[in-house]
Amino acid sequence: MQKVINQNKREIKVSDVMLAPKNIPVVNEHEMVRETLEKMNLFKLGICCITDSENKLLGIITDGDFRRILLSEQKPLGALFVDDILDHSSRNFISINPEKTIIEAVEIMGECKIWDLPVVNSQNILLGLLHLHPAIKKMIEKIND
Repeated sequence: MQKVINQNKREIKVSDVMLAPKNIPVVNEHEMVRETLEKMNLFKLGICCITDSENKLLGIITDGDFRRILLSEQKPLGALFVDDILDHSSRNFISINPEKTIIEAVEIMGECKIWDLPVVNSQNILLGLLHLHPAIKKMIEKIND
């Protein structure tokens, strides 16, 4: 028998599942490429959020961006490591408000073929990151309740 998701189970908010900024890779706009890679490695996520001194999200960089940089840049690897990370980041990124539902977020992630979604408020202040695995896990837990 198929379970039906009732309305209250559909109302899981992004804020209920998102990872806090202290649990994700975040660097300032003048951070070097090397430090950014180290933070991504430390948190074991394929994305890093780039913020200014006010914690406004300026851009993101992903593992895929690093692959494309390495394939397209015509400078030695050592020279890339001293560049500011914002020079190589995507400033046309997708983000979500914490009050949106997990269903909405997962739909966006599926349409855009992404695993991570920065969570920002109306002033574009970074509040966290929604990672696909915890979002799906929470949805499954609610279905099974």
